[in-house]
Amino acid sequence: MTGPSPIDDPRLRFDDFDNSDLFAKKPRLPAMGWNSWNAFGSGNTEELTKAMVLKIKELELDKLGYEFVVLDDGCYHPERVNGHLQSDEIKFPSGFKAMADYVHSHDLKFGMYNDIGDRLCSGAKVGIWGYEKTDCEDYIKWDIDFIKVDNCYYMWDNATFADPENAKYSYAPNIKCIEIRGIRYDAADAHITGTRAEAKDGYVTSIGTFDGTAPDHSPAGPRSSELIFEVEASEDGTSDLFVTYASDASEGTGQWLQVAVGEKIYFDALLAPTQSPEAFKVSPAIQIELKAGTNKIRIMNHRRQENTLDSYARIRRELENAGDRDIVFSICEWGKTQPQNWGHKVGDSWRILNDITFQVGSDGNNGTAAWEGDYTTSITSQYNKAVIMDEFAGLTKGWNDPDMLVIGMDGIDSIMCRSHMAMWCMMNSPLMLGLDLRRVSKGDEIYNIIANEDLIALDRDPQGVQAKRIFTTYECSEPDKEYIRDNNRIDILAKPLANGDIALGFFNLSKDIRTDDPSVTADQIMNKIGGKAVNKELFESAKRYIIKDLYTGEVTETESNVFSAGILGACDSKVIRITPVS
Repeated sequence: MTGPSPIDDPRLRFDDFDNSDLFAKKPRLPAMGWNSWNAFGSGNTEELTKAMVLKIKELELDKLGYEFVVLDDGCYHPERVNGHLQSDEIKFPSGFKAMADYVHSHDLKFGMYNDIGDRLCSGAKVGIWGYEKTDCEDYIKWDIDFIKVDNCYYMWDNATFADPENAKYSYAPNIKCIEIRGIRYDAADAHITGTRAEAKDGYVTSIGTFDGTAPDHSPAGPRSSELIFEVEASEDGTSDLFVTYASDASEGTGQWLQVAVGEKIYFDALLAPTQSPEAFKVSPAIQIELKAGTNKIRIMNHRRQENTLDSYARIRRELENAGDRDIVFSICEWGKTQPQNWGHKVGDSWRILNDITFQVGSDGNNGTAAWEGDYTTSITSQYNKAVIMDEFAGLTKGWNDPDMLVIGMDGIDSIMCRSHMAMWCMMNSPLMLGLDLRRVSKGDEIYNIIANEDLIALDRDPQGVQAKRIFTTYECSEPDKEYIRDNNRIDILAKPLANGDIALGFFNLSKDIRTDDPSVTADQIMNKIGGKAVNKELFESAKRYIIKDLYTGEVTETESNVFSAGILGACDSKVIRITPVS
């Protein structure tokens, strides 16, 4: 294993998880461009990439904002050469600097890919771990403008292709009790924070952070748990703390323990393994300091987030050290470590789930996508999570990334594609095309979807506010916070715009026609998003409204302050832009 381990390396701590960035970041809108993965998988080549550059120019997609051309996995020589990354000699014979020069010669921007582990997702042994300085210096020499960094084969977590036993780093052991100054404190009587940990048969398990890779858990609310003991001390002094624990290397039960009193950490390391997750033993003495009065002893493990944040921060730091080039940093750890809580510290966007499709294309093969699915591989799986993550995103923070657009792939029709495009634009998602652009001609069905200037204007709106779900036909009390995976519903999203307009999106998630025709009033809209609206009072008191249908371009006027979509077909949607007139 190259590079330091988390044991001998000073890592970030849980108190780094506040609202401040670790690096100076300029406000920027979500990235737009083309990425090679969904179109060609590991089969992308220099010739294919040049063809995509020419199609972007021919279709004038660059004039709409599609500016990045990104090489994803499969472009590197499978092993390092003299410690450096090198292009695959057959796929990219001219090298990466020549590829960058070609992209730049067409007034576009060039992007590349790597992984925080020791290998890429393709298995190539060229991951960035331990080579951050070398690789970032090379990326700067190659004049990259964008980098996507994946999360496969990551040594300190049970990532997709990494050793599942790495869960030992991600969770604390099961805790039965602690002992201080001869007094036993049972875990069953302690306070559990968050929603991850739980009491079980006289001990507490799952002390750590939810794995957010799959769509099983909501991103809203506390995703991590700690076990808090309140210990009274008559005077200031040093004491020995003993922890009765049982460890494992599986989801929920680990081997790494963090112990803090208040904000100060006293222990942060692996404990000796036990025979089973229920074979408890007493730890060696952990020396802590107590203050007179009530002390909060915190038993925890934030390594899942801390190690991952540290790995991404190393890359960001080395990119900045290597030069002053403005580079968009796309974090692609699939939502595993709840990046909505820390992504803003280092990145410009963060993936929220695993891939939107695993059936990628190749030269001559279009690949397949889906409208809905049980796992992450569908449009609605990604949408259902991203739609309640609006408060995490913003111009000065960064953007939730529900993965690349699958418009134009097999398995989804034009109605689904249109709704998909509208969802991503309403949610201020990065708009990275993932299809073979040679299949597109100006004015055809796919072109009209990806080149819809009115929709793109929502994603590029200078105010940079992600739409909020303000209503759903699914029964719930907080539509902007509740994680809903039942697609038998219609959602209404509202997005405040910089000029005072409001974009309103009606989305039928089901594969059946819906005749519900739900509606919202101007007052209801402002009640939900008024704090972010440019002119709340004008919108509420307007005498009339100009309404533009962003699919047809039709403009109408109304004196009614009630807005609805009418009947919506299967997977269909309606997006309107409302201008209040005093």
